[in-house]
Amino acid sequence: MTALLTRGPQTADKMLRVAREQVDAFNGGDWERMRAGLASDSRYDELGTERKVDGPDKIVELYKGWKQAFPDAAGTVTSAFASGDTATLEVTWKGTHTGPLTTAEGTIPASGKRQEVPAAIFYTFEGDTIKESRHYFDSLTLFKQIGAQPK
Repeated sequence: MTALLTRGPQTADKMLRVAREQVDAFNGGDWERMRAGLASDSRYDELGTERKVDGPDKIVELYKGWKQAFPDAAGTVTSAFASGDTATLEVTWKGTHTGPLTTAEGTIPASGKRQEVPAAIFYTFEGDTIKESRHYFDSLTLFKQIGAQPK
């Protein structure tokens, strides 16, 4: 709790607001809103797929790829916490796999199947923008749910 207080509740609240806006922007396909919360030299690390990208444009493109594969995809924030320069969200992602999903291993054709996967996203801030994002999600469960991995 001390780390939260050293930065002040106003700043913690602002970090949580910016972090939640990333999920809300994805849900609505509002890519400019998403880009606005990212530092010009931001980095995104998607641990479930081992993809790492640098810069707001590449981060937005990566998220657009998820939205193409799951057009109805939406994240629901189930818990949120901020301390020091980090905001953490626990998110449940749900959607239907109706478009091609591009991965490091190749493209997975649309399956028409629903998926629901828990995730955690850690956002490190520099000032009022996100400098680094680390997105942890259960990719094995995701791939099983869409039929890309045996059950």
